[in-house]
Amino acid sequence: MNNSKRSQKLLEIYRRLFGLYGEVECPLRHDGAFQLLVAVVLSAQTTDVRVNMVTEELFRKFGDVERFAAASPEEVGEIIRSVGLYRSKSVNLCATAKKLRDEFNGTVPHTMEELTSLPGVGRKSANVILGNAFGIPGFPADTHVQRLLMRLGIIKKRDPEVAEATVCGSLPAEYWTNFSHLLIQHGRNICFARTPKCAECVLKELCPSAEEE
Repeated sequence: MNNSKRSQKLLEIYRRLFGLYGEVECPLRHDGAFQLLVAVVLSAQTTDVRVNMVTEELFRKFGDVERFAAASPEEVGEIIRSVGLYRSKSVNLCATAKKLRDEFNGTVPHTMEELTSLPGVGRKSANVILGNAFGIPGFPADTHVQRLLMRLGIIKKRDPEVAEATVCGSLPAEYWTNFSHLLIQHGRNICFARTPKCAECVLKELCPSAEEE
């Protein structure tokens, strides 16, 4: 598929999903960039519902950089222990808070390079923060996004960096952040990993995988 055809197909996918879901807000509850960063780090291999459950107490106790930097991984771990990989996440978050306090004047940076220098923050997490905290276009490619783009014939293998580069190279930047949200929403509602609801899907005419159902 050449880039022109890919761009047209992606725009049509976006148009159909936007007609179904509209502008999708980040489901992670937060107040400001630091709380979003914490929630995003916690969300790895865990549901957003679970993250929102633990951050209610976490942010009540350690809701800003200064308080979080003064906390120990053990204190944080006690609150987030129901979240997957909670020990390593506690260590990373405490280290991140200290780095923000000591190297970034207590504020969350807004460049990819600086964000990915923080413990536990990769490109996907950084893109979520850029798009939702700062309004800087980014395309987070989680497992839902990669699965849908594979089934739709946009990418040939599951690879978050390939997915990001392909979409960002084919769509204008203003689409990136919401397009990721739309694909995730559709992956959760219709395009399940094991038994997708192809008959109910607004993308079925565009999807080579749907023809196999």
